[in-house]
This record gives sequence, C-alpha cells and structure tokens, in this order.
Amino acid sequence: MRKTPLLTAALFCTATAAFAQDKTYTVALDGTFAPHAMPSLSGGVEGFNVDLANEIGERLGAKMDIVATQWSGILPGLAAGTYDFVVAPTTITEERAENILFSEGYLNTDFGFVVKEGSEEITELAQLDGKVIAVNKGSVYDSWATDLAEEIGWTVESYGTNADAVQAVISGRAHANVAGSTASAWAAKQSPQLALSYVHSTGLVWGMPFRTGDEELRASVESIIECMKIDGTMAELSVKWFGVEPAPGSAAVTPLPGFGEPGFKGHVEGGHTPSCG
Repeated sequence: MRKTPLLTAALFCTATAAFAQDKTYTVALDGTFAPHAMPSLSGGVEGFNVDLANEIGERLGAKMDIVATQWSGILPGLAAGTYDFVVAPTTITEERAENILFSEGYLNTDFGFVVKEGSEEITELAQLDGKVIAVNKGSVYDSWATDLAEEIGWTVESYGTNADAVQAVISGRAHANVAGSTASAWAAKQSPQLALSYVHSTGLVWGMPFRTGDEELRASVESIIECMKIDGTMAELSVKWFGVEPAPGSAAVTPLPGFGEPGFKGHVEGGHTPSCG
C-alpha cells in the first residue's frame, strides 16, 4: 500500500519519539555567542539556545549532551557525524541548504542598532548621515555598514569585539552600534545606558541543521519547535534572554506547514499541520 504524505509524517514523528526514549543526542553550539550561549557563573553554558536545546530534549524524552565549541568546527562536525544535530543559531542560505537539512526558521536574523538612552529614535537609516557607527571588526555587520558608508553618509569604526563597539556608544565615541538584533537587544537589556533602536530586516532566518537523510529526526524536532511557537514557549525565551516580545508574523511565533524552510532545498510541502497535539 502506498503511504500518503500525512501518514508518512505521522509515522516519522511516532517512530522518532519512541526511538528518543532514553536516548542521548549530542548537539553543538558556539559557547561564546551571547545571549544565545555563553559561560555561566555556575559552570557550563547558558543562553537562549541552551534553553531551547534542553526544552527540545525534555519534550523528546531524551538527554541532550550540549557541546560548546568554536563555530568554525560545528557544521563540519555535523557532516562527520560528531553531532546528531546543531542547536547553534545557523542562517539558512541556499548554499548551506545544498548540503544540510534545515528545520523551519525559529528566529529572524535581522540587524539591530543600539544607541545611548535618551537619543532620538532611529526610524530610517538616513537619520544616521554624518554619524559614527561602531561595529565588530571583520563581522558581517562591519562589511554591511562599510558598503553603505558612501550611500548613507555615516562613518564606520571597527572594534576588536562587539562589547568594545557597544562601549564606544556608551562613552560617546560612536552614535550607534549595529550587530545581530538579538545581540543588540541583549546589550540594551544589560545596560540602562543603552536603548534598542532601528531594526534592519534581512529577510533571513535561523534554523536547526541536520544531516541529509535524517528526515525523521528533523520532523520530530521541528514538530516540537512548532509547538513551542504555538504554546508561547518561544516568546517566553525571547523575553527572558532578549527582553523583547517577538513581533507578530516573525519566525519565533509563526509555525509553518510541512517540514523545513519554504523556498529552500529540503523543504517538504504538505502532509503535516503544526500543532501541540
């Protein structure tokens, strides 16, 4: 008998959930990417993606062996079988989707600006004409801001770390710092001297990478991610770590039908409706 897509998806989730009982998944993240993962005062790592990974493990009925390592080795480690899947924030791109099986997106990968508390709110980039923008040297934000310097009219100053770039805003050496929107929200949450301002949408999202061929595991984990969007858990984690409620329609609160991110290789249409059932 030929299986329908709905029956196949149901079998995927049922089989994987049963297989997960008493199983340990080895998952990887970058332990220096605050507030997604960072050293904890009590030892180990803490952050949004650490909580996310542990919640997935709890709902799977599985143990999560969270490995904090350098970003450069995470995706090669997945390919080599060192990790079962990756819980580090990973931007879904066409190039990566050629070799990696992605879950649907769970956070938007936008650019966020922080300014000194009390500064005029930025509603468009044109307001930054003649201003100094501080960035982390060598980051994607550095290259993006530098490429726009002539068009916008701002001056870009690069610093060794984003923490130094943020300090430049606090000290008045720069008008604004641009970084990932979640990192910017974290910086503003940590310092009363800062305020989160303009957010530049990239149209990209973070998803969880799996090895091609691990469709059953992806289906099981993605179903949990979707439920976390539906029951408000993802929004609670956003408030806890970023200090902001996810915007309506954003990836953090919008479950998608099928499996994977629409428009990218590996996406499976139909046969699955997001739910907490």
